[in-house]
Amino acid sequence: MDPLTRNNVNVVGSGRGPTIMLAHGFGCDQNLWRLVTPQLAPNFRVVLFDHVGSGAADPAAWDAQRYESLQAYAEDILEIAATLDLRDVTLVGHSVAAMIGVLAVAADPRRFARLVLLTPSPRYVDDEGYRGGFSSADIDELLESLESNYLGWSRTMAPVIMGTPDRPELADELSDSFCRTDPACARVFARATFLSDNREDLQRVSVPTLVIECAHDAIAPREVGAYVHEQIAGSTLLTLDTTGHCPHLSAPEETARAIATFAGST
Repeated sequence: MDPLTRNNVNVVGSGRGPTIMLAHGFGCDQNLWRLVTPQLAPNFRVVLFDHVGSGAADPAAWDAQRYESLQAYAEDILEIAATLDLRDVTLVGHSVAAMIGVLAVAADPRRFARLVLLTPSPRYVDDEGYRGGFSSADIDELLESLESNYLGWSRTMAPVIMGTPDRPELADELSDSFCRTDPACARVFARATFLSDNREDLQRVSVPTLVIECAHDAIAPREVGAYVHEQIAGSTLLTLDTTGHCPHLSAPEETARAIATFAGST
C-alpha cells in the first residue's frame, strides 16, 4: 500500500526551507497541529500525516496484531520519509509519538537531522527509581474504562489531558478527536501507548534532540522530562510555562517558536 495514501500524508509550506515532520499522539490526528502549522509553513516544508487507525488514514491498512507495537508506527514514519525522499528532517513527536519518533530515528538516523520530543514519556507506569506518573492499578483502571466505554472515557479524560479548565473549548476539541477514532483501533493503540517501556531506547538516539515539557502536566510530570533529558546525550530540555499535555493547542505560539528555533539552528 502506498504510504502516502495509507497515512493520509499532506505536505504544506515552503519547499525551500528545511523539512519538519509532525507526528500526532494517541486519539488525535494531524488536525491537532492546526495552530502550529501556519506558523511553521512560511519558513519550512511541513509534512503532516495520520497514524494508521487515526484520522483519515486508510482503514484498510489497519491490522490489530501489527499495530499493537509502537515499532509498527515507527516503521510507517520511515516508509513515509523514504517515499518522499526526505533528508535532514526535524521529526516532532507529541506524547506517545515522541517514543515512536525515538524508535524511528534510532532505526535510521540518516534521514533525520533533529528530533523534538513534545511532552514525552518513555514509560507511564512508576517503577523502582522512576516516576512515570501512574501506578499499575491506575493504568489497569484507565484501560478498563477505555475498553468498556470509550466515548465516556474520552469525555472524562480529555479535560484532564488538556489541563486548561479556563478554556473548555480545547478539551472539547480533544474529546471530539478521541470520539472520531474507531474504538477498536483506539483500544489497541491505548495498550501500545500506556503499557510501553521505551526507557532503554532513549540511549539509542544519536541526533540533536529537544525535549519540550510543560510546567504542569498530569500525564507526563516534570520528573519524566528530566529523565528523558538525562538519558539522551546532549539533549536540550525546555519547560514551557503552560499547563496540560498538549501545548501545541494550549500554547501554540511558544510551541511553534521552540520547534522553529531548533529546526532552523545550524
